[in-house]
Amino acid sequence: MTPVKYIITGLLGIAICTTSCKKWLTVQPKTQMPSDVLFTTESGFQDALTGVYIQMKSGNAYGQQMIFGTIERLTSSWDVTTNTTEQRLGLFNYSDEGVQGALSSIYAQEYKIISSINAILAEVDTRKEVFLSAGSYEMMKGECLALRAYCHLDLLRLFGPVPGNIQGGTVLPYVKKISREPNQHLTYDQYKTELLNDLSGAAALLKDTDPFTRYSQADLSNPGSVNSPFKPENTYSAFRFLRMNYYAVKALQARAYLWFRDNGSAYACAKEVINAQNPDGGAKFRLGTLSDVSGGNFNLSMEHIFGLYDFQLATKFEQQFTSGVLKKGSGTTTVNNQLYGNTGTDIRETNLWALITLGNGSKCYIMKKYTAAMESAAIAPFQIPMLRVSEMYLIAAETAPAGEGQQYWAAFRTARNITVSTLPADLAQVQLELVKEYRKEFFAEGQAFFAYKRINAPKASFLWAPSAATINYLVPLPLNEFVQ
Repeated sequence: MTPVKYIITGLLGIAICTTSCKKWLTVQPKTQMPSDVLFTTESGFQDALTGVYIQMKSGNAYGQQMIFGTIERLTSSWDVTTNTTEQRLGLFNYSDEGVQGALSSIYAQEYKIISSINAILAEVDTRKEVFLSAGSYEMMKGECLALRAYCHLDLLRLFGPVPGNIQGGTVLPYVKKISREPNQHLTYDQYKTELLNDLSGAAALLKDTDPFTRYSQADLSNPGSVNSPFKPENTYSAFRFLRMNYYAVKALQARAYLWFRDNGSAYACAKEVINAQNPDGGAKFRLGTLSDVSGGNFNLSMEHIFGLYDFQLATKFEQQFTSGVLKKGSGTTTVNNQLYGNTGTDIRETNLWALITLGNGSKCYIMKKYTAAMESAAIAPFQIPMLRVSEMYLIAAETAPAGEGQQYWAAFRTARNITVSTLPADLAQVQLELVKEYRKEFFAEGQAFFAYKRINAPKASFLWAPSAATINYLVPLPLNEFVQ
């Protein structure tokens, strides 16, 4: 691993002060600045962190492959052509060169993001004096620690073992510094400790400094305006719902604790997010309902605890979905019946899919979650969901003390406009019931494979698994393992 001297950044920290919200959010990376210059000012750190978010939106990470691309191919979410890499991903053919290349690209990009985060963390403590705005140091460090944990958790969930079947030996490197020396692989428990330490450190730093704990999403969207009580000395702290904010840290803790089979801690974190309130007493994050999706909010932005803003999302939708690259079936049987059970009322079943006609005259169903087709000042259509409050309800339904999980399950199903069922008493049966909802809820969000893997779901509950497939959750590390 070589030292990072140059960091590609966007001028977000500068642009926010002088331009409209829309222009601020659509700024592109356009500078290369030596790190010894970049980290001499607070705005330099902000630019570097913006560069991290830009890297996260790349095609090999959360701009495609870790959201609706490669990761969804592992669960056969999309139709495939015979004898292609996409088909072999669904067959878990990890020896195939194309499959190896697709997975290696994710691996390399995740560690590249981590490398950029570590470049910031290597300087943030020694240059603490450059942070002049109240709480800016704490937010910078806390945000970076949490983003590092986010990427490391996804690497573990993809390339690590099934949680209930941990063998001896090592798993992956947990990279915390820039070094010329090879990064050592840690044991599962060592990796877990490092990840949870990053998250607890992030939570402690952000709890009393993140404006999102004191202001609503609406307030943070209008910094300094007459009608907003949020008047920060540095407007870089606005739009915290598009960043790794305090509640996103708690949500990520809930996700991590669930993976590590610490149900009590997972429930406590999920409950804190669910119960979070704005100054007026209203819920900070609410479950979306029929009126939201029927009104065109297909990605349910009101549920986003952390969402990446991608102004290229409309273009990606055109290239991947309306072109028919990512499609599922041509009749109602596949989506309505197999996925949703033909309820006729489920808001996802009735609103999130469209039957289109391709250029060759064939018809297919496409997911509308990422339409982002309208040019407007609204942010919501361009958000890629990274953490949603609906996941917190499902985690709470699984991990709450006996008798309490049902209330979260009922709230979730009511919001989705489907009949409230009674959760089984047996935890294993609860998990099998919940994994069906993960499959519906996070379609094209990259979470289904992890939901199946976490409980080591059998093929019988693995929707759309090819008949020739042998389910294999143990994704091998790249043959030419590379950590930047």
